[in-house]
Amino acid sequence: MEKRALLCFAVTFLALSIFLNSSFVLCRPRDPFKSILGEENMGSWKDEILSSSGEAPGPAIDVSTLVLAANRTKRPDILSGFHKYRGGWDIANKHYWASVGFTGAAAFILAILWFISFGLALVVHYCCGCKININGNGSSWSLRICLLLLIVFTSAAAIGCILLSVGQVEFHGETLDTLNYVVNQSEYTVQTLRNVTGYLSLAKTVSVAQIFLPSDVKDDIDRLNVDLNTAADTLEETTDDNSSKIREVFNAVRSALITIAAVMLLISILGLVLSISGHQHAIHIFIISGWLLVAVTFILCGVFVILDNAISDTCMAMGEWVENPHAETALSNILPCVDQRTTNQTLYKSKQVINDIANMVNGFVGSVANSNPPPQASSSYYNQSGPLIPALCYPYDSQLQDRTCSSQELSMENASMVWQNYTCTVSANGLCSSVGRLTPNMYTELVAAVNVSYALEHYAPPLLNLQNCNFVRDTFRNITSSYCPPLEHYLRLVNAGLALISVGVMLSLALWILYANRPQREEVFAKLSSRLRGSCSGKRNGTSDNNITSASTTPGRGA
Repeated sequence: MEKRALLCFAVTFLALSIFLNSSFVLCRPRDPFKSILGEENMGSWKDEILSSSGEAPGPAIDVSTLVLAANRTKRPDILSGFHKYRGGWDIANKHYWASVGFTGAAAFILAILWFISFGLALVVHYCCGCKININGNGSSWSLRICLLLLIVFTSAAAIGCILLSVGQVEFHGETLDTLNYVVNQSEYTVQTLRNVTGYLSLAKTVSVAQIFLPSDVKDDIDRLNVDLNTAADTLEETTDDNSSKIREVFNAVRSALITIAAVMLLISILGLVLSISGHQHAIHIFIISGWLLVAVTFILCGVFVILDNAISDTCMAMGEWVENPHAETALSNILPCVDQRTTNQTLYKSKQVINDIANMVNGFVGSVANSNPPPQASSSYYNQSGPLIPALCYPYDSQLQDRTCSSQELSMENASMVWQNYTCTVSANGLCSSVGRLTPNMYTELVAAVNVSYALEHYAPPLLNLQNCNFVRDTFRNITSSYCPPLEHYLRLVNAGLALISVGVMLSLALWILYANRPQREEVFAKLSSRLRGSCSGKRNGTSDNNITSASTTPGRGA
């Protein structure tokens, strides 16, 4: 049971672990995102981007070291001779786990003391024949007090079983809610990666009047998509594997707590009934079972105290990390957030593709659609006429920084609707039979191109949030504000139930032995009957002796 509870915590901060695994996917030395971050496949433009004036401005950030949950984690460290641990929250530090484990030491010590002391008492009771009986003039009041205490302790154990049952149900539900939330966030991450790769792949197929993206851009997209797909696949597999294991552990812990609550409630009630009924032999089975289960319950109580402290430490650490994102912490070592330069590199390829598509569209519009070639120019003539088509807006300038579209340019949001006004009706020979500068096929190609650009423009920024840890930071903020408080509350409810069960059954055991060994009514009646029979037989013997004596002393008549 102890092992399962410890495993429960180790995987609960999956909920942390899914993000930790995703961070390893995003940040390990051979990580698939290095091409986005500029460490691979970036070519000669990498240094240009880093040194260009187009880099997003931002103040210099002084990186300071922050010890997470410093005050809360100052506990005796078993591994360092019980000196105070001062390293803060750090799941990679064995001394942190030793200090957290010390919080459950009191319950473990109680379990050991109880197991040894009551075990010795049972040995003395059964082997040496030492029994405690309630006799004497005050036995009636003693029995009443003993019965009253027995009812009180049994009620305490029953209340503890109820608290444990309610607490484990709520705790199980809250942990699964937290797990589902983190899994959903991870799935959103995977879907974001899939969207980016999907639209980058579509960009390769974009063509306007047989004009395609440059071959070097297509090659960069291929390499980028391989890395993005690898990252998405790894994160998805890790999430599915971890979430299934965590659910199994949570279900096992839930079953264990339900079993403990049911068995302890049954033992406490049956022990009370059997002790009142005076079944001395049957009560011994429940006494031995209760002795062992109380020790197990104390151990479980200690494990959940450790779990409670570890969860509280983690929640506090996540909250402090959210408030100090640029500080060097134990959590930032696991989830390293990239700086502005790396963030700019992440957007480079998607921005480049967007501008290239806009350049393709404007090149076609300016050289073909808006031209008025003679009918002899078969390659560019399709009887186009009417007002000129406005140019498509370049969302980024030559430095790939955001730019504002002018009033004469079409934005990607409304370009498809505006182009409908410039679409002509096509005759059987493929020429415009009405006023317009775009055939329906040309309109379809332009709309496909602008849709890909629009999608890349809107799906690339969420990818940046994954890289600079804003997404993880928002997730941790929601966990600390919405999920941590109920988790801690229900854990304390489980601990309270375990403590009540342990104390209630522990105190009831001694009273079971005492109350079961009280004089029964049959024994009292047997003693009274034997006394009465002895008294009556004594009287009869005395009377016959007196008669014999009288007869021997009386003179005969015939004498």
